[in-house]
Amino acid sequence: MSSRRHLANAVRALSMDAVQQAKSGHPGAPMGMADIAQVLWTDFMTHNPNNPNWSNRDRFVLSNGHGSMLLYSLLHLTGYDLAIEELKNFRQLHSKTPGHPEYGYAPGVETTTGPLGQGITNAVGMAIAEKVLAAQFNKENFDVVDHNTFAFLGDGCLMEGISHEACSLAGTLGLGKLVAFWDDNGISIDGEVQGWFSDDTPKRFEAYGWQVITDVDGHDADQVAAAIDKAKAETSKPTLICCKTTIGFGSPNKEGTESCHGAPLGEDEIKLTREALGWTHGAFEIPDDVYAGWDMKAKGSEAEAKWNTLFAEYQAAYPELAAEFTRRQANELPANWSTEANKYIAELQANPSNVATRKASQNALNAFGPLLPELLGGSADLAGSNLTIWSGSKGVEADDASGNYLYYGVREFGMSAMMNGICLHGGFKAYGATFLMFMEYARNAVRMAALMKQPAIFVYTHDSIGLGEDGPTHQPVEQVVALRATPNLDNWRPCDQVESAVSWKAAIERTDGPTTLIFTRQGLPQQARTEQQVKDIEKGAYVLIEPSSAPEVILLATGSEVHLAVDAAEKLTAEGKATRVVSMPCTDLFDRQSAEYKASVLPSNVTKRVAVEALAKDTWYKYVGLDGVVIGMDTFGESAPAGELFKHFGITADAVYEAAKGL
Repeated sequence: MSSRRHLANAVRALSMDAVQQAKSGHPGAPMGMADIAQVLWTDFMTHNPNNPNWSNRDRFVLSNGHGSMLLYSLLHLTGYDLAIEELKNFRQLHSKTPGHPEYGYAPGVETTTGPLGQGITNAVGMAIAEKVLAAQFNKENFDVVDHNTFAFLGDGCLMEGISHEACSLAGTLGLGKLVAFWDDNGISIDGEVQGWFSDDTPKRFEAYGWQVITDVDGHDADQVAAAIDKAKAETSKPTLICCKTTIGFGSPNKEGTESCHGAPLGEDEIKLTREALGWTHGAFEIPDDVYAGWDMKAKGSEAEAKWNTLFAEYQAAYPELAAEFTRRQANELPANWSTEANKYIAELQANPSNVATRKASQNALNAFGPLLPELLGGSADLAGSNLTIWSGSKGVEADDASGNYLYYGVREFGMSAMMNGICLHGGFKAYGATFLMFMEYARNAVRMAALMKQPAIFVYTHDSIGLGEDGPTHQPVEQVVALRATPNLDNWRPCDQVESAVSWKAAIERTDGPTTLIFTRQGLPQQARTEQQVKDIEKGAYVLIEPSSAPEVILLATGSEVHLAVDAAEKLTAEGKATRVVSMPCTDLFDRQSAEYKASVLPSNVTKRVAVEALAKDTWYKYVGLDGVVIGMDTFGESAPAGELFKHFGITADAVYEAAKGL
């Protein structure tokens, strides 16, 4: 068996070789954290390279994702399906080893990291999911959910504001199975961090309610192992292990400096580093004894087999719980879901009610919640305004995590990235809410959900100038344009209680990406529809009002402006103008429909088109053309009652009518 340091040096060698071959990358962090990783991955982490998706595995998150070669080296050495050729193709097109770890490329990569601070926040979400799932399913002598979440993070992650949001809540919730390792190397891109990062980090985390283990030599395997033992023994608090390390450890001329942070060491320095480390092997060459020292396949298979035996006994003792656990781990909806959801939507259409869509959203949660024990909701301190609490909601607390609702506090960015971690962990449908305006705080986490294809559900209320007196600081204008421009993100802005319920159904059923549900503060009239029109809502856009003859003009709208288009169409029709109204609650979904369907809604021969939405206009020109008219916002809002604001900004049924007549 090779020595611990020799095993760790394999990570250093692979990292510096891959970065050198790619002519770009970050060798410093992998070389500095290699000793910590060796102890954690071989002696403490429960994971099975033969089955990276085993539900009870420990999760590992490299929050300082620029050090990706650390993770790729660990996956390769411990036996995951990541060949040495993939390491040689580091940062190359279509390789499994992109510049930052990306979920879905290499097996064993638990989340996409790179934007600093989001990895540790994903890890908090994973630890929340573990704790809640354990509280919901574990029984005496049957801890079928029992695993740790480990995260590596650097100074950059700790400087990012999101780390404060997430780590504060982690302490409050008592996430005892979360262990974070701070790579305290004192270096960031600009040099020694003491000039811009002088926080007392241990005291900060103690104030959050974490166990803090200080003064650990990150290059002393025994100290690292003792710290991990102490961390795992503390089950009521998350733990921060403060590891003092040397960035670029082993490089005679570059270790301890920013010069090894984000650039290859260079061939000459690599040669000197090999000599300093006593690593006598060539580039990408790992001797058999080192592979043997790292190989975790047998140990991992044994751990999973032991868990499988436990789960079989659990299944015999608690068959219904076991079946529910299996269903949720497979991300399958209950057998009666579709039938019951469609029944509820049909009942809404048959029983009109003019309510705010945020209230319609809460009504939908009350209908769908009892069908979906996997719902894990929350709000960034706005539950009473977002209306995200439903009748079966129970808060998740440190001492009782069996609930289904998280009080995230005023932490929009943290909430959104924690939701991503919950989704990545599995077992839940995660939703979280804030005002649409404050999506701005969370946008990068929403983008990461779309990039990772995670089905998080982002609920945004108070969606336009219609929120009224709170004024332009709270009135969104340009936000939906940005959301619609985000790839793989479905954005719903429903016009009444029926479209609201359909949007919830679509979000719950989506498995390949996130959804935003954008709701009003103000009440809206329910529209009349046929059964087919109700079905067509799920296509993202549909013909809501069709004239008796071929349409001469098409009015398009979403959300609170649909009724304006309907009112304008009535006046136009009364004057003999054949007017079609198209409700387009989800432009993203409509754009994915067949060419035939899109042409049936927006036929090319009808060029007279008016779109109306009380938001920025940019989205709509692709639907109305350059000769069409878009009625919307060109400025920020104002503070006044909603009705006055719509008149002030010219977003009225009369304005739509006049625009159509002008065409």
